[in-house]
Amino acid sequence: MSDTGFVEIFEVGPRDGLQNEARLIPAVDKIALIDLLSTSGLRRIEATSFVSPKWVPQMADAAEVMAGITRRPGVAYAVLTPNMRGYTAARAAGADEVAIFAAATEGFSRANLNASTQEVLARLAPVATAALGDGLRLRGYVSVVTDCPFDGRTPPASVARAVAALLALGCHEVSLGETLGRGTPEAVDAMLEAVLNEAPPQVLAGHFHDTGGRALDNVDVALARGIRVFDSAVGGLGGCPYAPGAAGNLATERLATHLAASGWATGLDQDIIARAATMAQTLRAPAA
Repeated sequence: MSDTGFVEIFEVGPRDGLQNEARLIPAVDKIALIDLLSTSGLRRIEATSFVSPKWVPQMADAAEVMAGITRRPGVAYAVLTPNMRGYTAARAAGADEVAIFAAATEGFSRANLNASTQEVLARLAPVATAALGDGLRLRGYVSVVTDCPFDGRTPPASVARAVAALLALGCHEVSLGETLGRGTPEAVDAMLEAVLNEAPPQVLAGHFHDTGGRALDNVDVALARGIRVFDSAVGGLGGCPYAPGAAGNLATERLATHLAASGWATGLDQDIIARAATMAQTLRAPAA
């Protein structure tokens, strides 16, 4: 097949991939993984998150990681910031892009953030205002876009409302998180149909987990709908501490190979991505 255009892979392994590993991974190892990924052709890497160490102990070294990485020209280093305290720390650490997150269901919102969806959005408003005022790019995440572990099937209209709210806060891009990996291509397509009534595909990204082995099928559905940015985690790292049964994110190496076979350009060096995948799997192994 001839090349059909460019698809950006947004690497989330160092943050979303490692955040719930039980073994605390040394900052030096996280830095080494990010530095290797920085040489692969990726344009954006989600490096860490500035969240409460009480809730996510694995990310307690966020400032150390950001201070230790070797920043390469052309690579933006993004961080997750759930509140103003996190944003202030991220700004001080030199983040290029900050991400905020909301859920498409009330059950997940209360389990994840101990607040209703509307309360979460109100809490995020000052973060968004500060980021935009400081000239940082603002990314949004919507969780559980097809299925919720607490509320069951997610209505597509609920996802569309969450996306619209995040765009209204000033997000340049909203990533649609199929958090459980249960979403079928049919469910993903129905969700996207609703969301695309609120936003063009150019401001959307797909974030698929591979629990049910359908992540690449769901990528294809999103591609057909015009989406050209996809989140993935090198080595298939990840899951969600608030989503029982959620397995790893779609592996970056699998996504890159799949896209290339379908004629899409990603700009990635597959050999470096393979080395990073091996490193990532080593990090998640039990300590000797």
